[in-house]
Amino acid sequence: MPDHPMPVDIRLRRRSRLLAVSFDDGASFELPFEYLRVHSPSAEVQGHGPGQGVLVTGKEQVDITGIEPIGHYAVRLIFDDGHSSGLYSWRILHELGREYPRKWQTYLARLAAAGIERHET
Repeated sequence: MPDHPMPVDIRLRRRSRLLAVSFDDGASFELPFEYLRVHSPSAEVQGHGPGQGVLVTGKEQVDITGIEPIGHYAVRLIFDDGHSSGLYSWRILHELGREYPRKWQTYLARLAAAGIERHET
């Protein structure tokens, strides 16, 4: 038995650009595509060690064009900007949902500190 929540439903909501994920612990999250892209668990975004993460910008309109299951432990999200190297384990998806408010505010603060504006349409 896994020591972390398992997803029971994953749905792409393309018009609203949200990934809806429900877990067997009762938690449900709607995660914006942009949030998932800029917090990709890939080495390209996270780096190869502490403090090596990259500030990803300009992803306000990014789309997820596909979801590929990876065994029984993760999914690969395929973004329309060509990014597809991050494996979103169930633990990571649950953490991204649970920590969304804090992680999103931290991301917005990093953008502001770098003098970068988001351009939503």
